[in-house]
Amino acid sequence: QVQLVESGGGLVQAGGSLRLSCAASGRISRINAMGWYRQAPGKQRELVATITSETATNYADSVKGRFTISRDNAKNTVYLQMNSLKPEDTAVYYCNCNARHSTAWYDTNYWGQGTQVTVSS
Repeated sequence: QVQLVESGGGLVQAGGSLRLSCAASGRISRINAMGWYRQAPGKQRELVATITSETATNYADSVKGRFTISRDNAKNTVYLQMNSLKPEDTAVYYCNCNARHSTAWYDTNYWGQGTQVTVSS
């Protein structure tokens, strides 16, 4: 099994910044894409940003220019720098990675437990 542990969520005023981190651990053979998703109350989970193993990035239109995703392959960690936060960014943020366990011959999607981000107006 691969475990994802997120950190960095919290309460911030509109216009402020937060940095989320997500570290993958376990018997990992390789990690492919990593990403962040979010789910606001009463809404479906949506993609925020993804980054491939070659560091190609993709962002939701709603966060382009404000959020930056990055990764440290040596630490199996993905980050999400969130600037100019808005109340509509309030949600539980989930880390995701597509990885291969050392005992498996296929890749699997793994999810973190989620971290709350609340932006006050």
